[in-house]
Amino acid sequence: MYRNLLFNLLIINSSIFAQSQQTVENLIPNPSFEQFDKHPLGWFYKGADFDRVMSYWKSPTGASPDAYSPKVRVPPDWLEQGFGQARPHTGQAMAGITLYGCANGKPHCREYVQIQLREPLVIGQLYELRLWAKSLARGLRTNNLGAFFSDAKIDERTLTEVPLAKIPQINYTEIIDNQGEWTELVAQMKATTTAEYLTLGNFFLDSATAKRNPNPTFGQPLNFAYYHLDDVSLRKVEPILNVPVLPDDWSRIRLEKNKIILLKNIYFDTDKADLLPRSNVELNKLLQIMVDNPTLKIEVRGHTDNQGGATYNLQLSKKRAQQVVDFLITSGIARERMQSTGFGATQPLISNELESNRQLNRRVEFQILDF
Repeated sequence: MYRNLLFNLLIINSSIFAQSQQTVENLIPNPSFEQFDKHPLGWFYKGADFDRVMSYWKSPTGASPDAYSPKVRVPPDWLEQGFGQARPHTGQAMAGITLYGCANGKPHCREYVQIQLREPLVIGQLYELRLWAKSLARGLRTNNLGAFFSDAKIDERTLTEVPLAKIPQINYTEIIDNQGEWTELVAQMKATTTAEYLTLGNFFLDSATAKRNPNPTFGQPLNFAYYHLDDVSLRKVEPILNVPVLPDDWSRIRLEKNKIILLKNIYFDTDKADLLPRSNVELNKLLQIMVDNPTLKIEVRGHTDNQGGATYNLQLSKKRAQQVVDFLITSGIARERMQSTGFGATQPLISNELESNRQLNRRVEFQILDF
């Protein structure tokens, strides 16, 4: 387990260090919440609404984080409380979550946002987490904005009044109150597990969370705490450690004609063909093999489970396989060295009766055509 760290004890004032960190890859996709799968037009009342419109970020519970952009239309009763009036720290979009207010009857009083990292954490690597937070003008000021890193995705559609039963590896113990302005929070931690997901929010009960009323100039205080989030980054701190390649990794397998090799960590959104950023670790292994073996020719093969119609699954599997080929072409591999096909649900590895089995059947692999 990670040692619990405090944002405020680790704020780094060195502009030189901050500038050098900008050259290290940000492991957070869509860090400023600017990318949308579908642009929000109305307000969010459940987590699925946020999941539907926001790229890569998800709600890990039944509560509904908010996404803001110029196209968002906040209902009048929420506008009166100040929602939709804040400006993003950068760009045109940001997110918002409620951190406190369960004891006061606030609906969705515990909200979180979750993201899959571009690569898993490397054990022993020092990381720096930065994010910007801005309180709702009339909202309570609180502490306990925390960051929890997990190996698996959190998906708990439980009562939103109950905090997630997780201990954040990073937690901001000081009340976040910068007179309604954006505040940058900075912390470092050394990874002790290969976590793949980051969840932001308050993991503590109201009774364990400190609060403070806003400055009187903001008007009558509300009875809950709500914070906007923007510009989230997670970067390695030098010396940089690469993601280790395990002895049994597929990329170490001997290349032989007609051999079929499974790509184990290729990720797509549900019912979509677009590759998620976490897939790049696996795809870069395949890219390196193609570069190191210039005569290698492959066929990328897509498969689905048996959920949905046969025709739909066939087309989805073809599109997903083609996405892998497109990645390689964009990375400089000649198109004539690759082809793609899809098999839908016709070639399962195992029975589709259990969800765990269906996950195994939803896969991408490649066959060596020539070597």
